[in-house]
Amino acid sequence: MTKQDELKQLVGQEAVKFIEDGMIVGLGTGSTVKFMVDALGKRVADEQLSIVGVPTSQRTKEQAAGLGIPTKGLDEVDHIDLTIDGADQIDKNFQGIKGGGAAHLWEKIVAINSTKNMWIVDKSKMVDQLGSFPLPLEVIPYGSQQLFKRLEKQGFNPVFRMKNNNYVTTDSNNYLIDLHLHKIDNPKKLALTLDQMTGIVEHGLFLNIVNTVIVGEDDGPKVLQAR
Repeated sequence: MTKQDELKQLVGQEAVKFIEDGMIVGLGTGSTVKFMVDALGKRVADEQLSIVGVPTSQRTKEQAAGLGIPTKGLDEVDHIDLTIDGADQIDKNFQGIKGGGAAHLWEKIVAINSTKNMWIVDKSKMVDQLGSFPLPLEVIPYGSQQLFKRLEKQGFNPVFRMKNNNYVTTDSNNYLIDLHLHKIDNPKKLALTLDQMTGIVEHGLFLNIVNTVIVGEDDGPKVLQAR
């Protein structure tokens, strides 16, 4: 296991301490969350912890099922107490970029329906300014080439996400376009611009959503509360 994976595992183990018996818990997606779900599965098995998970992707749902964690779809529950997810970047104002794992649409839908949101990351994800990580967009396939041209004209440096010469698709069968912006001076203004562009289903800017961030530092997990 790499040092980075060790940090991810530690924050995953720290995060599940916040989960209490009887909770409905949003289960995020990504490499750090995978360690968290493993740790949650151990608590369910060892402590007979009674919880319901609401997964944000098909792969998280399958992982949870394999660990004996009961899950439901978002529309099958009346609330979510806490969602634990990863992030690709978090700035000093606790604004974030998500979507590197191609799940940010489902992740955002679950997040906005949660009473509390927690992000778990290793220290490499904490930055002064967002943008060095490409900003993911989930886009409708129909007309996506025309949308791509509009994004180019805006100077957003769009790139379709590809794998083996095929378009990467989400769990909703949409395409992904990553914007190589390098820095985002005004996340709220950019979010509004993208919200108004027809064809974009959802962007990966997660603004004013998170309550708690657990960061994997060299000397152990550090719990930060958003201001």
